[in-house]
Amino acid sequence: MSTKAAKQHKFRVGKMTFLDYFLLVLLTVLSLMIIIPFWNVIMISFATQKEYANNPLLMWPKHPTLDAYRALFQDGRLLGGFLNTFKILLVGLPLSLFLTSTMAYGLSRNKFPGKKGIFFIVLFTMIFNGGIVPLYLVMKSLHLTGSLWSVILVGSFSAFNMILMMNYFQGLPESLMESARLDGAGEWKILFSIVLPLAAPIMATITLFYGVSFWNGWYDAMIFLRKAEQLPLQNVLRTIIVESTTNVSNAASVDALAKSGFSTGMKMASVFISMVPIMCFFPMLQKHFAKGVLTGAIKT
Repeated sequence: MSTKAAKQHKFRVGKMTFLDYFLLVLLTVLSLMIIIPFWNVIMISFATQKEYANNPLLMWPKHPTLDAYRALFQDGRLLGGFLNTFKILLVGLPLSLFLTSTMAYGLSRNKFPGKKGIFFIVLFTMIFNGGIVPLYLVMKSLHLTGSLWSVILVGSFSAFNMILMMNYFQGLPESLMESARLDGAGEWKILFSIVLPLAAPIMATITLFYGVSFWNGWYDAMIFLRKAEQLPLQNVLRTIIVESTTNVSNAASVDALAKSGFSTGMKMASVFISMVPIMCFFPMLQKHFAKGVLTGAIKT
């Protein structure tokens, strides 16, 4: 037996090598570092204030309660926040995909006039931007402040997402487009009948990116919206938590503190509530996600 083969045999246990076991242990530790805090957040949302005070690293409450969730859902603003967020998603997601896919398709074609100049302008916005004041002035001049359209339009295009999609489109065979043109198809027909059906992985990836961005967005709504009934979910949750925390800090007695609610439990419950829709949405796109990101990130 050669020296190299002897070394390989020394670190091999059954069908797994020493490196395999090391990676298994490392990945297990990293997984626990992610799962334990996530589980702790969920358990605190079901715990009482006394249990949390005795053991902040709570793995299972002895007396589970729904008080935190009851306090959140009893506030009528929560359902309004859900409704506003779904309105933003319902309009913003298709609009974002349309703007991103059409621009990515145009810039992915070699014969597109002014391609380099337009691409440079788009790339420039990834590095430099005017800031929030010019953006607010633009929305004000368009009379969109105080409207959900301001939040939708601000988040409706991402240069990063467009570049990912453009690189993916560049990897598609040019012969398919040429054949369609010979058959009399126009560019819109080629895009919607040939390119997009072949680009399911990158479309799923960009859908997830935009969906998460719209769902978690709160800053634009805080800047452009003024009426409480227009606020999306994240802003409503923030308002409820701030009010709860303020009540706790102003409580003058133990009884007042108990009546004010468990502010940390409400925070954890709001985190869980805001995560559930994305957790349900992600598995449907997971099979396309890795392929879309890897293919779109590599210029072919």
